[in-house]
This record gives sequence, C-alpha cells and structure tokens, in this order.
Amino acid sequence: MHYDLNHGDYSKLDIELKYIMVRMKRVSMVNKIIFFIVLASILSCSKTGDEASFVVRDDGKTYIVDKIGQRWDVTQAESIGFKPEKFQYGIGKDTIKPLDDTALSDDNTDVPQTLRIIGVEDGINAQAYSVSTLTRHEISNSTLGSEPIAVGY
Repeated sequence: MHYDLNHGDYSKLDIELKYIMVRMKRVSMVNKIIFFIVLASILSCSKTGDEASFVVRDDGKTYIVDKIGQRWDVTQAESIGFKPEKFQYGIGKDTIKPLDDTALSDDNTDVPQTLRIIGVEDGINAQAYSVSTLTRHEISNSTLGSEPIAVGY
C-alpha cells in the first residue's frame, strides 16, 4: 500500500501499523503455543530410565547394553569424546531385513521414468536400486559381477 505522507495520510498509516502490530502479536503467540506443544510432545516421548541402554566397563573396554541384552563396544567412540551414557539402544540388530539379489530383475517395462535410483557399475556390469525400496530396507546385500557389494541409503 502507498501512502502520501505529504498530504496527511498519517491516520491511514497509523491504522495499518496498528493492524500489523496486532497480527505480529498473534503470530508470536501462535509460535509460543506451537513451541510448547512440540516441547511437551518431545518430553512425553522421551525414554525413561528403564528403557535406555546402560554402560558396562569390562577388561578395558566400554560397552552399552541394549534392551535385549546385546553388548555394543563403544570404546573407540568414548576415546574421542562421546559419552556412552548418552547412547540409546535403537531398534536392535537385524530388525530391518536387508534386500538381496532375489529382489533384482532385468525387467524394466513397468519402471517409471521419474523413479529415483542409486546406480552401481564396475565398467562391465551395472545395477540400479530404487531409493523408495532402499528407504524401507536401508541396505541391499548384493553382487556386482562376482564381487559382493552392499548398497545403502
């Protein structure tokens, strides 16, 4: 909006500025409310002491023990400054099933042109892995030619 301050448009400008200030106060109040909702959500979802991993030091090594009792060696991480007490156990070993070569196919007739892929080649052989599939599995244990490879996303 344009105001001609040389011809007395001060009252219109004043009203507009007051409107903007009221809107800014509302926005800041909304931001405060959103902040407290997010904070409450984070705090309610945080781990309690009985769910978190615990630290075991044994024979010069440092381990965290996950919820199923498996020990994870974090000695090197601790040596460079990480605090083992802050680690969490995650979802556990082998929870996500990796892909293998049985999921690969040479048939590309139904593959959309816009499909995002990760491609691997060795100069002779080439394979493509869809990002959408790797998102669900995180890794594919595969071979390229006769060499074993792991493709991760």
